[in-house]
Amino acid sequence: MTKLSERDCLLVVDVQNDFCDGGALAVDGGEQVVPVINDWIRRAVAAGSPVVASRDWHPADHASFAEFGGQWPAHCVRGTQGADFHPRLALPDDAVVVSKATVAERESYSAFDGTGLAEQLRDRSVARVIVGGLALDYCVKATVFDAIAEGFEVHLLKDATRAVEVEPGDGQRALEEMLRAGAKIDEVEP
Repeated sequence: MTKLSERDCLLVVDVQNDFCDGGALAVDGGEQVVPVINDWIRRAVAAGSPVVASRDWHPADHASFAEFGGQWPAHCVRGTQGADFHPRLALPDDAVVVSKATVAERESYSAFDGTGLAEQLRDRSVARVIVGGLALDYCVKATVFDAIAEGFEVHLLKDATRAVEVEPGDGQRALEEMLRAGAKIDEVEP
C-alpha cells in the first residue's frame, strides 16, 4: 500500500453528480469510488498531503455537448446540481478545487489543461501524484498522461475509478496505455 507524505498530492478527478447514478452522463458504478476516495482523503490529510479535486465546469453551450457538435449529452454545467461534487465525497476544507473545460469552444479532459495545477504542485514541492476519480478512460487518463508529461511520478488508484466504456474494453485499454506511459497502478482495498 502506498504510504503518503507531504511530497504527495491526492488528485480526485471529477467525482461529480452528473457522472454518478442518475446523472446526465452517469458512469456505471461511479458512486462506488466515493468510499475508496474518502479513505484516501483521510490518509492524505493525516500525512499532510495536499488534496486537489478537479471538476468539469462547463458553460451551457460547451463544444463537447451533442447539441453543439460534441459526443456527450450536456453535463456538469457550472452552477447546476449536476456539476456539484458527489454529496458523500468528503473533501477537506483546504482542498484545492480546479475547474476545467470552462471555455465553450474547447474540449478539455485533463485537470492540468489550462488550470495552472502543475505550477501549484511544484510550488508545494509535490513529487508524486496519486489519482482516482471519473472517468477512467477519459478525464482520469488525460490527467495521468499530463501529470507524467509534467514530470510527476503518478500512481493510479484502480479501485477508485470507473470507466465510461463507450466501446467495450475502453477501461482496460486505458489502464494499459497509462502503464506504458509510466504510471503505476495501485489496487487498493477500501
